[in-house]
Amino acid sequence: MKQSQRGITFIGFIILLCVVGFFAYCAMKLVPVYTEYMGIVKSMNQLIDEPGIGSKEIGEIRQMLNTKFSIQYVDETTVPPQNIQLKRQSGAASLRLFYDKRVDFIYNVDLLVSFDKTVNLSGTGPTN
Repeated sequence: MKQSQRGITFIGFIILLCVVGFFAYCAMKLVPVYTEYMGIVKSMNQLIDEPGIGSKEIGEIRQMLNTKFSIQYVDETTVPPQNIQLKRQSGAASLRLFYDKRVDFIYNVDLLVSFDKTVNLSGTGPTN
């Protein structure tokens, strides 16, 4: 009776290693971008708890956000000031923050990640 071989061949191992390595490289490039985004979301959610935030002007809100961004280790060049918008409609205020982040990937290939977050400043929580 012939004994069957078990395990993976060397070529199969190399192919598996390449696939796993590729996805690990993708994760190394994208995890910091999403970590920074989570800091932005946390900063925006902290604004909801500020007293009288719905009546403040956009300049004050941007300044408050920049302070919170520095605490959350968000790079100040990530979100341009014009991408922080305040919208007032029928007595309620909502804050929208949107930006794109370009990440160098391989040689001349870049990854473009787009973020768009809106929070309701009247204290009812995030809207998306």
